[in-house]
Amino acid sequence: MRIAVTGTKGQVAQALQERGRDRGVEVVALGRPDLDLMAPATVAPALRAANAEVVVNAAAYTAVDKAESEPEVVDAVNARGAGAVAAAASALGLPLVHLSTDYVFAGDLDRPYREDDPTGPRGAYGRSKLAGEAAVAAATPDHAILRTAWVYSPFGANFVKSMLRLAATRDAIGVVADQHGSPTSALDIADAVLQVCTNLRARPEDATLRGIFHMAGAGYTTWARFAEAVFEVSAAQQGPVARVEPIPTSAYLSGEAPGQLAARFREAAFAPSSRFAGLARINR
Repeated sequence: MRIAVTGTKGQVAQALQERGRDRGVEVVALGRPDLDLMAPATVAPALRAANAEVVVNAAAYTAVDKAESEPEVVDAVNARGAGAVAAAASALGLPLVHLSTDYVFAGDLDRPYREDDPTGPRGAYGRSKLAGEAAVAAATPDHAILRTAWVYSPFGANFVKSMLRLAATRDAIGVVADQHGSPTSALDIADAVLQVCTNLRARPEDATLRGIFHMAGAGYTTWARFAEAVFEVSAAQQGPVARVEPIPTSAYLSGEAPGQLAARFREAAFAPSSRFAGLARINR
């Protein structure tokens, strides 16, 4: 199987290349300048030249805080860019796997989110990703939109690497303790995406494999407890360790606690899907 994935430096794109090699799947990573979501005219030629059997749209603008000051840029990449990828995949007759996020929700439920829950993003990033989902669905019915959360990996910038970097120079780090989410390894996402790609190709008429699905790590925790777990593993490997000081989101947003890492907006974990019960459903 030959897969074209948008993005070359993102966590999922890099994880797909690693897992693809392990599984004998050819993963063609497409990035700037050949494929630039800010320049939609580059998308179709790049995908056509890739000669792939499935398209994975993993490229995205993910700087959540910065997105508030660059709404046009984040919309161009996450909304219009996603639509351009979906339209190009449709024109080539290829199924599309599109990566989305839990930020499409407001995060104010007292239970984990399901796929059929109303969306309500509170920030520019979440709004752009929700618009991207709509653009993908409008451009092609042959899609699987996978919403994931709290992604970490050995690649790129992420919460785990930020904690370890800060711990190298600080004894204590303030971390938000009143937000809940499901930490998810990009390597696990890559394994799941490869299986989804296989299923979409093998069962082109199966509507149950198409649509919106929640795909995240099992269970949920807070950013503070996640940080504690990171340092427990780091300590066992003689790596950097810091004391975690739990703080409320209000302290993070007001800047009262220096050195803290957290999402800008409150999030909630995903519920196991009745259609995609964790990874069990896609690993059939």
